[in-house]
Amino acid sequence: MACGDEDVTPVGAAELRTVLGHFASGVTVVAGLHEGRPAGFTCQAFLSLSLVPPLVAIAPGKSSTSWPRIAGAGVFCVNVLGGTQEALCRTFAGRGDDKFAGVGWSPATTGAPRLHGVLAWVDCQVDVAHEAGDHFLVVGRVIDVGVGEGEPLLFYRGGFGGFRP
Repeated sequence: MACGDEDVTPVGAAELRTVLGHFASGVTVVAGLHEGRPAGFTCQAFLSLSLVPPLVAIAPGKSSTSWPRIAGAGVFCVNVLGGTQEALCRTFAGRGDDKFAGVGWSPATTGAPRLHGVLAWVDCQVDVAHEAGDHFLVVGRVIDVGVGEGEPLLFYRGGFGGFRP
């Protein structure tokens, strides 16, 4: 059956969430500035898109209150969380304006917040953004990168864990 055939039964959101939950992913905090104040959100939809030119992609939800503030600046920093940063992940997954309370950060090359102690960071300029269902698909042109120490924080089947090589 070809995609688009009328007799294809669509997959339900709950079933899709369950199946996609079997794909382990890293966890990031995407951060930017809005009117000089830091804003950020937890994002597991992050991927490497191209090496030449250097591009990454993120997929913030349309219901995000942080993404519109970050998008207005045109730059963002993807902060890859380490295995000991689950609490930080949960803080940035919530709603509210005070997510950065007690969180150390420095401006990356673009000025977007680079969180202290992260496993890696990717500083980006927004290249293009598209609507994609209940999310946006945002392509970022990589401006600068860096790595820290530790192991990754992973999300799998609704829970957090780590990876030990």
